[in-house]
Amino acid sequence: MYFAALLARTEDGWEASDTELDDVETLSDLTDLAQEASVDEDTVLVYIEQEDAWFGILRVDGEEDPRIYVSDASAAARSSYGEILLTDELLGREPGAEDEIAALEELVDLDGTEDGEPDGSASSSATTTDRTTTRDADTDSDPDPGPGPDSRSDPDSGSDYVPAGPIGELGILADFGVSEKDLLTLRTDALTEIADALGASEVLEAVR
Repeated sequence: MYFAALLARTEDGWEASDTELDDVETLSDLTDLAQEASVDEDTVLVYIEQEDAWFGILRVDGEEDPRIYVSDASAAARSSYGEILLTDELLGREPGAEDEIAALEELVDLDGTEDGEPDGSASSSATTTDRTTTRDADTDSDPDPGPGPDSRSDPDSGSDYVPAGPIGELGILADFGVSEKDLLTLRTDALTEIADALGASEVLEAVR
């Protein structure tokens, strides 16, 4: 189950509203949603939570670039809403790396042969077979190396790596009384503790 809320700071305190994410597909969409709720370009916080799994915070201050924190990146990566927050920049990837890999996979078959390219002459196939047979014979006595490392837990395995645990800006709420240490200790129902620190418990309760 997901829950999303938006907290907008005003000169009189905080205004809270529950947030529908049905039309949100990208980080830009989510940022625009926050900016539309901003009062005099003041701070807006978007909170997204998947029950008992992860939560994320998007902070927008006027026209500045959004700031992001996610409590568990690997869990969020399995969620369509979590993927919105897990940008290439946040994960330390080259922008568009996944799109480039997908495009290459469409052009090149698993055997490394481009679509439409002949597989080679019969003689070259026979040579390859001979080499393969020899190599197999040499390795028959080798012990089973076992399964390879999990690509999601190995940072050297490729661009799809997503780290377990928190990611993003730990000081995202420091100026509102939630220190980096406090943020790292938050687990389930983190929004309640965040709202307490902001002094927004009553307005949040009204929309939950």
